[in-house]
Amino acid sequence: MNTVHKISSKTLDLSTINDVVFQQMKIELSSEAISKISKCRAYLDTKMQEEENPIYGINTGFGSLCNVKISKDNLTQLQENLVMSHACGIGDLVPKEVVKLMLLLKIQSLSYGHSGVQVKTVERLVYFYNNDILPIVYTQGSLGASGDLAPLAHLALPLIGKGEVYFNDKICDSEFVLKELNLDPIILQSKEGLALLNGTQFMSAYGIHLLLKSYKLSYMADLISSISLDAFDGRIEPFNELVHLVRPHNGQLKTAKRIREFLEGSELINQEKTDVQDPYSFRCIPQVHGATKDTLAFVTKTFITEINSVTDNPNVFVGEDEIISGGNFHGQPLALALDYLKIAMAELGNISERRIYQLVSGLRGLPTFLVDNPGLNSGFMIPQYTAASIVSANKQLATPASIDSIVSSNGQEDHVSMGANAAIQAYLLIHNVERILGIELLNASQALNFRNPKLSSPLINSLLNSYRVHVPFVKEDSVFHEKIKLSIHFIDDFCIENELLFD
Repeated sequence: MNTVHKISSKTLDLSTINDVVFQQMKIELSSEAISKISKCRAYLDTKMQEEENPIYGINTGFGSLCNVKISKDNLTQLQENLVMSHACGIGDLVPKEVVKLMLLLKIQSLSYGHSGVQVKTVERLVYFYNNDILPIVYTQGSLGASGDLAPLAHLALPLIGKGEVYFNDKICDSEFVLKELNLDPIILQSKEGLALLNGTQFMSAYGIHLLLKSYKLSYMADLISSISLDAFDGRIEPFNELVHLVRPHNGQLKTAKRIREFLEGSELINQEKTDVQDPYSFRCIPQVHGATKDTLAFVTKTFITEINSVTDNPNVFVGEDEIISGGNFHGQPLALALDYLKIAMAELGNISERRIYQLVSGLRGLPTFLVDNPGLNSGFMIPQYTAASIVSANKQLATPASIDSIVSSNGQEDHVSMGANAAIQAYLLIHNVERILGIELLNASQALNFRNPKLSSPLINSLLNSYRVHVPFVKEDSVFHEKIKLSIHFIDDFCIENELLFD
């Protein structure tokens, strides 16, 4: 097993990131990356000695101040001022795991040698990553336009001994931490502040984190819906491959195949049925879950392209002797993808809640609200309410953020992506989906118990035997809050313990 991941021009994909994150691998710059960074910095230093004309972001002000030329004596102060002035984040703290991904993705982007940073600046970011010195970053402040300016300013502050970091699991002043570790603050050179702040690593880190989680929840939605189907005494015919080969969307085919595999050997699914058809929330699992899978494939393609790109500005092209101010920091591709991800994942929660509703409705021989003595016991009545309220919240969160824009920087930045808002909404929404699936698992496992002595498949029986260790069968009313929490934790642990594919 590799213990170190080398930052290079090799494509960084979801599987690699998953390994780096969950195996807690260290990272280091490859010789290739060091060479590219060094050559770009040397070129820029030479250019600054020779060039008297203003070059945006290198010897000028920023944004609408782009026409203000700055003297060579003030270039370090210019970059430090940029980092400090842009650290305007507010709101909740960005989760540590997302901040760590921000560091990884910023390092990756700077390693291509088109940003003009010093090697020691990137190596300090690597040091922070490897030693879990994680900058305090806030969720609010980015328009997703000139990249994620405010969040990335907070990510960069500790380089110059400003701001706060997590250090030994405590929040500490960066200046104190650098002194403790005998590290000097980085003296930023021309363009470095802008290279650190321009970029899409806030949106990208959220997107990658949520894709890793979404693929796992997509798998769990298939697995849990299989339990619900068997508990509801549903039919297997709608999952026959012939049905899906005549409408061969990849996600649909994959979902139907998974359900067949999960239910292989089930006594319940193979018994004679009295109902000719099942409700859509069961019968159309391949079509609905499958469409989400196809969306995940599109979103993955967008984010993999993004994290293997240069997204700061201006871009330095050493071989072509060009420094070009462009717009690679604009988050529109990510904003659209995040909105699409929100909608697709919300639908997994939406259809899950419908199955929950069907299971508690007293249909197909199941007791009303899944308890033996309804009336005296409310049973599983209110967990469905909880799921319904979460589904409603997700519908609000799924409203596209990317259709909004607002003028900033005195009119210079007159169209913005709002991708950062989409990222925060997606984070809340996808964690909500996990909660809904936790409630479905709670209900489905309860309902399946009423089908004894007939059993589901060996795979499902084994899963539920493990589940029952944590969440026992409910005979009479008790506090459901703890059971729902345990059910969610079970899903989370299952995803961590089992290697699930990102396709």
